[in-house]
Amino acid sequence: MTQTDISLERRGIDVVRALALDAVQAAKSGHPGTPMALAPLGHVLYTRIMRHDAAAADWPDRDRLVLSAGHASMLLYAYLHLLGYGLSLDDLRDFRQLGSATPGHPEFGHTAGVEVTTGPLGQGFANGVGMAIAERHRRERFGNDVCDHRVFAICGDGDLMEGISHEAASLAGHLRLGRLVYVYDDNHITIDGPTELTYSDDVRRRFEGYGWHVDDLGESSEDLDAMEAGLRTAMAVDDRPSLVILRSHIGYPSPKFTDTADAHGNPFGAEEIAIVKELLGLPVDETFYVPDDVREFYLAAGERGQTERFEWAERVLAWKQSDPAAAAEFDASMVGRGLSGWDAKLPNFAVGESIATRNANKDVLAGIAEVVPSLLGGGADLTGNTGTLVKGLERITADSAAGRTLHFGVREHAMGAIANGLALGGTLPYVGTFFVFADYLRPAIRLAALMGTKVAFVFTHDSVGVGEDGPTHQPVEHLASLRCMPGLRVLRPADANEVAHAWHVHLDGDGPTVFVLSRQNLPVLEGTAERGIVGVANGAYTLVDASNPTKGPDVVLIATGSEVSLCVSARDALTAAGVDASVVSMPSWDLFSAASADYRATVLPPGVPRLSIEAGSTFGWERWADASVGIDRFGTSAPGDVALRDLGMNVDNVVAATNALLGR
Repeated sequence: MTQTDISLERRGIDVVRALALDAVQAAKSGHPGTPMALAPLGHVLYTRIMRHDAAAADWPDRDRLVLSAGHASMLLYAYLHLLGYGLSLDDLRDFRQLGSATPGHPEFGHTAGVEVTTGPLGQGFANGVGMAIAERHRRERFGNDVCDHRVFAICGDGDLMEGISHEAASLAGHLRLGRLVYVYDDNHITIDGPTELTYSDDVRRRFEGYGWHVDDLGESSEDLDAMEAGLRTAMAVDDRPSLVILRSHIGYPSPKFTDTADAHGNPFGAEEIAIVKELLGLPVDETFYVPDDVREFYLAAGERGQTERFEWAERVLAWKQSDPAAAAEFDASMVGRGLSGWDAKLPNFAVGESIATRNANKDVLAGIAEVVPSLLGGGADLTGNTGTLVKGLERITADSAAGRTLHFGVREHAMGAIANGLALGGTLPYVGTFFVFADYLRPAIRLAALMGTKVAFVFTHDSVGVGEDGPTHQPVEHLASLRCMPGLRVLRPADANEVAHAWHVHLDGDGPTVFVLSRQNLPVLEGTAERGIVGVANGAYTLVDASNPTKGPDVVLIATGSEVSLCVSARDALTAAGVDASVVSMPSWDLFSAASADYRATVLPPGVPRLSIEAGSTFGWERWADASVGIDRFGTSAPGDVALRDLGMNVDNVVAATNALLGR
């Protein structure tokens, strides 16, 4: 490389620093210090290391860059603009403004070139692990000609302090994910002040203990060649993940703010920006300055991967022609769907059979695994308990990743975020644990809803029916808390057939789904096989009609999950007492809300009193019911059926509540 080239590289890096300063200043908020410090690292990754093509941000075999330190978003936006990913200078001027393509933290699907939505620290760290598992799985399954890329990530002190990073790093080391290269931005600064206030971990020894390759580059954050050499050394380590430690100086080269907490999350002010620009040799009185030679340099770098992308496309086409069956699996995985006619493999369950919906889930997955080839998943040390251990699916191990059963260990926090990475990497992940532990996955569930990743979150042991484990393991408020999350499909099936229908909804739809399943056996009800096909897709349906269809019901009993069979029994008692009730199964509030008003009126006729019955918080049921039978307290330690009866989930209580609603 000539001295002219090196000089141009340096000027490009300084332009990125100035863009970060200007954007944060214009927004009057943001994080300028880290983009300034890491501008050289971003330059090395995008221009010397990574395989990517700015003209095709979604090229399946591109290298991925996860900015786990999502607050440093201007680092990403500046390079995406310069490389030609479609961000304009006006987009940078609109940083953090309403409707802009440059929100405060990067958002997947909103800005081309952003691989994953990051912001909550540590989530991106675990997302990258999921992407690396997906890459290795697909490479071993389909071959290097089809899948052969790496996952890079930039993480900071905050990411490594969050507990999720420990879980994800431990699993990555256990699986020996050799295509995973993380750069730790060791800048010694947090918002509160120096990291010494709270943090004295030996990061090198910590990650070596996980089984990672670790290379400490020391004071090399301005040395482009040293950073490139360190990254290439890490890339050559194929039998374990790598951590490259880089000592950087937040806010560099600001005389006032370098190595200070003030550089973290505040605009520098016009006076200091002018001083920095003068130090960088850039026009002091011009904002968002990009000289032509810098623009041309980066645009050329953004086009460099085009040849590799075309070559990949030719290889894939030849491979598809030579192996149509594998090609069909590959294509299905790319769009997150099953093979043509996959739903014919969904099992049917006989009326009167008694089966826990968690076990029905296992039967459904076993039935469709062959025809939904990108299904992949498991549980957090509860794979068998949650119906996510599928017979015939081999395990993913350190020695082979071609299998489709993934044991996460007791790592619920990381499991959810890894699942998001798996979905972004071209698989259809499902993950399982007890419903009460949904609290551990909540940040990942929320990000799945925000991104629209197609993840199946399978939660079992869904009520006080858990029994003897007691209130610590008996979810009561969890349904209400997840139902209020935008973009999340929540389904609590009444029986085994509704579980099959729920999977049909998930696989034919987009975005994440929460499955809420029972520990205890539930009867397979008459009508769920036939009526439930349309009914579950619409969120609710009349399972048992009124005895006098001309007159209509005196009352509608609405229930979900295990309480639907309770309502069927209560209806018989009410009929004997002269009350004509219909029974509605409502597995999904959100799907029912999305149904047409005419459809909703057929299920919940206007003017007819409605009673909801659910073994959980009654919060929110006023939307659908005039009165509710629920559990607005923590549970109790007792056998499951005893706990349910004691807390009001019994026929007598439902009949009494119905009579009270009707004024009888």
